[in-house]
Amino acid sequence: MGELDGRVALITGAARGQGAAEARLFAAEGATVVLGDVLDAEGEATAAEVGGEYHHHDVRDEAAWDALVSGTLARHRRLDVLVNNAGIFQGAQLLKTPTELWDRMIAINQTGVFFGMRRGAEAMIEAGHGGSIINVSSVAGLEGIFGATAYGATKWAVTGMTKTAAKELGRHGIRVNSIHPGVIVTDMVTEAIAGAEEKMAARQPIRRLGEPEDIAQMALFLAGDRSSYCSGQAFTVDGGIHG
Repeated sequence: MGELDGRVALITGAARGQGAAEARLFAAEGATVVLGDVLDAEGEATAAEVGGEYHHHDVRDEAAWDALVSGTLARHRRLDVLVNNAGIFQGAQLLKTPTELWDRMIAINQTGVFFGMRRGAEAMIEAGHGGSIINVSSVAGLEGIFGATAYGATKWAVTGMTKTAAKELGRHGIRVNSIHPGVIVTDMVTEAIAGAEEKMAARQPIRRLGEPEDIAQMALFLAGDRSSYCSGQAFTVDGGIHG
C-alpha cells in the first residue's frame, strides 16, 4: 500500500529538480501523476520514467491552467493534490532590479501560484473529495534575503496566499500548506551559487546542502493522510540554518 494510492496529483515545474523528485516519489507511493512544465524534452522524459503524463504548461497563462486542470478532471475524474512548484530565481538588489525582471518574477512565482490555487481548488470542490494544495515558497518567504528583492517579494506573497487560502478552503476539506526550502541542489540554484557549494555546505548546521528528495519527502507528508490536521502552515526544509 502506497501513501497516495488512488489519488491524482498535479505538479508544476515537474520536468527536473524538486518537481521531478516529487513526481518520482508520488508515483512510487501510488499516485497518478500529471506533470506540467515548459521544458518539454525533460518533462516527457520524467513522465515516461514515472509512468505519468506530461503537458506543456506555462503557469503564467490563465487559460492554460483551465485547460490542464479541466483535462485532468476529464481523464481522471478527480484532483487530490496540487503542488505549485514552478518558479524562477534571479538575484538583484533593489536598486538594480529592472522592471522587466520584477514583472517576470511576479508572473511566474506569484500569479502562477494564484492561478493554480484558484483553479485547483475549484476542481477539488467539484470532485468532492477534498484535497491538498502545496505551495513551494522559500526561506526567502520567511525572512529578508540580501540581493533578492523581487524573488523575496514573490515568496512572501506565496506564504500569505497559502495562509489565507487555508482559512477559506478548509470547509471544503482542502488543506493548503507551504514548503520553504533552503539551499537545495537543483539546476536553478547551482547556477546561482556556482563555486560556493562547499563553503555554503560548511555553514549549515547539518553539514550538507539540501537535495530535491528532501523537498519531495515533505511534499509527500503534506499530500497524504499523515498531515490531515495540518493547514495554513509554513514547513521549513533548510538543514536548520534558519531555525
